[in-house]
Amino acid sequence: MIVRISTEGQYELPDEDSERLNELDNQVVAAVDAGDEERFQQLYASLLELVRKDGKPLSDDELVESHVIFPPPDATLADVGDLFTGEGLIPD
Repeated sequence: MIVRISTEGQYELPDEDSERLNELDNQVVAAVDAGDEERFQQLYASLLELVRKDGKPLSDDELVESHVIFPPPDATLADVGDLFTGEGLIPD
């Protein structure tokens, strides 16, 4: 799975991380639905950390379509409220 973090770049994530990434995405949706900024920040940071830790960074000159594009790391709940709804950015 190819994941882009806006303002950072793209990462190739191993297939075995898809389920954990989806779980975190669903938890982020729940925090957004609840209007819980603090919980959103914690969960979103965990989601991005998973991508950075397990993902292999792709070089800037490598053109690959992203399966998922996450907002910038400094995004707030107000910034992403319309993105993290329903099934989130990663459909179940």
